[in-house]
Amino acid sequence: MLTTFLATLNPMATLFLCIAIGFIARKAKLLPDNAGKVMAKLETRIFCPALAFITMARFFTVETVRDHAINLTLSCIGVGLALGMAIFLARFLRKTICPSGEKKESFFKKLLNAPMVALFLGIIMGITGLGAHLPLAVTNTLDTPKACMGPVAMLLCGFTVAAYSLPHMLKQGRVYIATFLRLFVLPAILIAALWGAKALAGILFRIKIDNTVLFLTFFATAAPLGLNTIIFPEAYGGNPKTGASMALISHTLCILSIPLMYALMTLIFGAPTF
Repeated sequence: MLTTFLATLNPMATLFLCIAIGFIARKAKLLPDNAGKVMAKLETRIFCPALAFITMARFFTVETVRDHAINLTLSCIGVGLALGMAIFLARFLRKTICPSGEKKESFFKKLLNAPMVALFLGIIMGITGLGAHLPLAVTNTLDTPKACMGPVAMLLCGFTVAAYSLPHMLKQGRVYIATFLRLFVLPAILIAALWGAKALAGILFRIKIDNTVLFLTFFATAAPLGLNTIIFPEAYGGNPKTGASMALISHTLCILSIPLMYALMTLIFGAPTF
């Protein structure tokens, strides 16, 4: 268990160091104050769409859907549960992180943003097989901004946090509640629900399902509070202060929470097979 914990700790520490670089860059005046808005727009309009499109174009194929149909079905159940809980919990946090004066838009109109459009286009390319025939120059070009998404997001987190008083951000009680829910409660609920669905499928239909989907659910849901709480307010003129507090506290605590929970999962379910 200790070996698993340390192996997971290293990449988490790397991400935290990227946040520290962004923090130092602002404090040392290495970048102008509006650099946060620029990085946020790069994330939402270039890096994230590139990641969504090329990933779906490469991997969302008929063969992938066929070979992983059971895990995809369980994943859809997990996504449905996660969305339900997110919609409920968002009522308590939405006003603190959304830009003031935000216009009310229909659900479908909200889907018409660069990352979602890129995602659906990538799905079409993948499922039709066209993604395998994209020119090498195109795929290489998309791979470059795709690789920038994670590091730039971490830099943006540190850069935004540096604009506010650390003691004040650490006193946000509601943020600790949201962080605890995100890092521990929600992943535990989803993993338990999917384990139950997996066990029920085995009893009713005698389908043997490995634990891959449980670990993928963990990786998807036990991450710190999303940097969207910083990126979208920064990109669209909102106040990212509360989002910065969420990012600071959750990213700091996840350095220990993720390795600990992952080690616990391997102890309960065994090491993942992927």
